Amino acid sequence: MAAENAASDPHATTEFHSRTAPAAASQSERIRVALVEDSREAPARDLHSLLLRRLRIYCGILTAVSATVIVINLVRQGVLHGDDALIAMALVATGGSTILLWTRPPATVRGLRGIELLSVGGLAAVLLANETVLYEQIISAAAADGATAREWRWMPFAFFALANSLFFFGAIATYAALIPNTLGRAAAVSGAMAVAPIALFAALGLWLRPVDPETCLLFLPTMAIWLGLGFSLAVFSASRIDVMRREAAAARKLGQYVLREKLGAGGMGEVFRAEHALLRRPCALKTIRPERAGDPRHLERFEREVQATAALTHPNTVQIFDYGRAVDGSFYYVMEYLPGRSLDQLVADEGPVAPRRAVRWLRQLCGALGEAHALGLLHRDIKPGNVMIASRGGVAEVAKLLDFGLAAPVEGMKGDGKLTQEGALNGTPAFMSPEQANGSESLDPRSDLYSLGALAFFLLAGKPPFDGRSTFATVAAHLYELPPALGDLRDDLPPALESAVSRCLAKRPEDRFPDAASLDAALAACQVEWESGREEGSPP
Repeated sequence: MAAENAASDPHATTEFHSRTAPAAASQSERIRVALVEDSREAPARDLHSLLLRRLRIYCGILTAVSATVIVINLVRQGVLHGDDALIAMALVATGGSTILLWTRPPATVRGLRGIELLSVGGLAAVLLANETVLYEQIISAAAADGATAREWRWMPFAFFALANSLFFFGAIATYAALIPNTLGRAAAVSGAMAVAPIALFAALGLWLRPVDPETCLLFLPTMAIWLGLGFSLAVFSASRIDVMRREAAAARKLGQYVLREKLGAGGMGEVFRAEHALLRRPCALKTIRPERAGDPRHLERFEREVQATAALTHPNTVQIFDYGRAVDGSFYYVMEYLPGRSLDQLVADEGPVAPRRAVRWLRQLCGALGEAHALGLLHRDIKPGNVMIASRGGVAEVAKLLDFGLAAPVEGMKGDGKLTQEGALNGTPAFMSPEQANGSESLDPRSDLYSLGALAFFLLAGKPPFDGRSTFATVAAHLYELPPALGDLRDDLPPALESAVSRCLAKRPEDRFPDAASLDAALAACQVEWESGREEGSPP
C-alpha cells in the first residue's frame, strides 16, 4: 500500500489554524519506531540479505589483503618463492568466494554460512601454515648456528610469535565486526581462532625446542593476552548486538504486528508495511501520534470512526483489520496491504489517464463512497494519494479508497463543533469542496462528490482544477472561481464525461449529483455510449 504523502507534497493533507490554535507539536514528540535489520523477529530473508552484504565486504577485504601481500613480495623479491604459495591459494579462494557472492550467491542462509566458515577457516589455516614455515626457518637457522648462537635465537622466535598473534587478533576483530552472529556461534568461531595459534606455538616451542622451554613459556602469556583480548571483544560485541537485536525486535512490534519498513508519513502519523506475528499476513499499519489522541474527545471520536469503518465491506474500500494502542501511548490501526501505485504516482509516471480507464476507476470509487455514505460516514479527504490501483483476486487495476479510518460521521459534522478543533479545517486544499474550505459544520455526501470530481479532473488533465497556486489562493478558487473546461485541455473527452465532471465541481451542493449512485449512473452512461459506438473517435 502506498503511504500517505509527506508534508512537502502539494496534495498532502493540510491544516489551517486560527491565530489561537496551539502550535505544532515539537519534533521530540514525534513517534519514533526503530526499524533495525536482522532482529530475531526478522524472517530468514532479512538475515540472508544482511549476511550476504557483510560476507561480500569480508571476502573482499581478505582478497585485497592477499593480493597486496603478493604484490609486495613480488616487488621486494622480484620473484615469488614457495612460501608465497599459501598466500596465493588464499587469494584464489577468497577471490573466488567474492565473485560467487556477487554473481551467484547461495539462496539460503546455510549456504552463506558455509562460505563464511570456509573463508574464516581458510584464513586461519594460512596464518597457521605461515607460522609453521617461519618457525621451521628459525629452527633451521638454530641448527646451522649451533649451540654458540643459542642466546639470541629467542628474539626472532618471539617476534614471529607475537606478530602472528597480532594477525590473529585482527582476523578475530574483523570477523566479529562484520559477520552477524549469535553469541554462542561467535564464541565458538572466535575461540577456535584464538586457541589455534597458542596451541601451535606451544607445540613447536616445547616439542621442537628452537629455544629453551623456559623462554617459550615466557611468551605464551603475552600471546594469550592478545588473543584473549580479541576473543573477549568478539564475545562482548556479539552479546551487545544480541541485546540490541532484542530491543530492536521490541521496537519493531506494535501489539501482534512486526514492522518491516516505513512507507511514508502524513499529517496524522506514519504508515509501515507490517506483518502479523502469527498469521504472517502482510498488512499496512498506521500509527497515530500521541498528541492527536491526547484529548479524550478525539480519542472517543477516533475509536467510534474505526469501529464504524470496520463495517465497510465494499471491495473498493480498504479493509480495516485491527486497532490498538502501543506501549508509548500512540494509537494505531491496521489495514490491508496494497502493493501497487497511488493515483498520484500513476499520473506522475504516465501522465493524464485515458477516459475509459478513468471512468472505470471513478465508478469503483462511487461504489465505495455509496456504501460509506449509506452508513453515515464522510471521507473528507479524497485525493490521488488516497486511492491505490492494485491487483486483487486476479483482477488487474482495482481502485481502492484509503484512509476511511480518519473519516467523520455525517451526524458528527452537524452541530458537533467539539469533534473538530475550533479554528481549524482539515483536508487537502487542491481537492477540498467549497463548503469544506469555508469551514462549514454541515457537510453531506455531496462534499465528497465535489472532491471526487476534482480527482476526476486530475486524472483527465494531469493536474488539479486549481493548480500552481498558494494554499490560500487555492482555497479561495474553490470558493469563487470556475475550474478550467476539460474540453480546452484535451480534445478526446466525450461530452457526457466532461459534463459529469463539471457537475461534480459545481459550487453549490444542490447543483451537484445528489448521491454517489447518481454519479455512477452518469458515468455508466458514458460507458454505454462507448460500447454502442455513438461516440466517434472514442479512446480505447
